[in-house]
Amino acid sequence: MAQEQKTGLDGVAEAAKAAGSRGLPPVHLWNPEHCGDIDIRIRKDGVWFHEGTPIGREALVRLFSTVLRKDPDGFHLVTPVEKMRIEVEDAPFIAIRVDRVGETLRFQTNVGDEVEAGPDNAIRVEMDEATGEPRPYLHVRRGLEALIARPVFYELVEMAAERDTPEGRRFCVQSGGAWFPVGPTA
Repeated sequence: MAQEQKTGLDGVAEAAKAAGSRGLPPVHLWNPEHCGDIDIRIRKDGVWFHEGTPIGREALVRLFSTVLRKDPDGFHLVTPVEKMRIEVEDAPFIAIRVDRVGETLRFQTNVGDEVEAGPDNAIRVEMDEATGEPRPYLHVRRGLEALIARPVFYELVEMAAERDTPEGRRFCVQSGGAWFPVGPTA
């Protein structure tokens, strides 16, 4: 007799655990019906909340992050049988560390992902219109990004070299054979 699939938060955790050591679940291949919203919010500082309370278990946050998907209508936790919308204030992840490994910049996120910047995982910097401060991001996977933490961004700026770009002279960093502008030279 087939085992009944769990739904809700238990179903999300079960689907993520099922992937186990096999890597990330294939959420891009799952197309369940939208089941509504679930009261999970990822604050812009990377803290995950459920029903207004921070999720304190890092392993649980990591587990949920593996079944997170960005669709045209927002962010969702996805299982083979459910799709539940969550709120994400900015980027769902934070890049908390960068290391230069040969010609590659390797980032670590707050949920344990290791991402090498390059053509498939670009670095981009937006300017916050309200504050004029840079808002740097790193593509992590399938449209999901990490906000690059301020200390990590400062490290990138220190690694940067002046380079001509279509937008003019910029400070840029190189990784994986690609150059990424991180700020103006003046």
